[in-house]
Amino acid sequence: MSNENYKVLLIEDNPVNSKLIERLLFPTKEAIINDQFSFTLTCANSLNTAIENLNQDKFDAILLDLMLPDSEGLNSLINIKKYANNIPIVVQTGSNDETLMVKCFQLGVHGYLRKINLDRNILVYAIQLAIQRQQYIDNLEAREQQKQQELEIKGLEQFSNSVNTNITARMFGSQPIQESIPDIFAEFVEDYGELLDLALEERAYRVDHNIPESLRSLAEKLGFMKASPRDVVAIHTQALKFKNKGVLPAKAQAYIAEGRLMVLELMGYLTSYYRKYYIGLSNINMNFDNYDY
Repeated sequence: MSNENYKVLLIEDNPVNSKLIERLLFPTKEAIINDQFSFTLTCANSLNTAIENLNQDKFDAILLDLMLPDSEGLNSLINIKKYANNIPIVVQTGSNDETLMVKCFQLGVHGYLRKINLDRNILVYAIQLAIQRQQYIDNLEAREQQKQQELEIKGLEQFSNSVNTNITARMFGSQPIQESIPDIFAEFVEDYGELLDLALEERAYRVDHNIPESLRSLAEKLGFMKASPRDVVAIHTQALKFKNKGVLPAKAQAYIAEGRLMVLELMGYLTSYYRKYYIGLSNINMNFDNYDY
């Protein structure tokens, strides 16, 4: 039988209770020979220490005592949830206050344990159930986000395919770049994808990559290749498909959110490029019309 190892963060300031949890999770080898679960336990005796642990490591579950030296009651739960992104929390308390229990579940805990008469079966079951509940929620969110992403990309593709009369068709009678020069199209997709990564870095680390200037430069290259809004949408759609392969739902959603702004900005720069082109072309024609042969 396969054995799953769960990394658990115990937030408990009472050393007696910490030892109890440790004994329950790590009994003798004879007692766990048929168990499907094993645990790696990290102990934190304060909220601040727990936050440091969460910033440095990843955990499958959190056992939280509400009464800590630097935080008390529901504030402990509220504060730890700010740093425990999608980590299931099991509250442990010596209180019999059912109102407190209800409020904890309303705040999103996945389990609630009373320290009195706690045994290994109850503890392990609570941790296992909390993890399974979180996995179920994560799967639901992932499927929902996947549907939204597929609908958004499908909508972009339909928009792209619906553009029959476009600026380049009128000006040059050209075919979509993806069909006429696929190698160049692939380079545009790669460049656009790199800008998406830089946009996420800007938001996450508050750095400045001067993305508007890069988009302006990309628009000029597209304009030189006689690209249309349809080409821009195709580049955007293809880049999102590549970027969203095998990434976590949250990152895929971040790519889509940043992409919505970038594709509009790129189209704006391309429009400006053609506007300048038309103005320049009109001035040339006027000069020829006024030329005395």
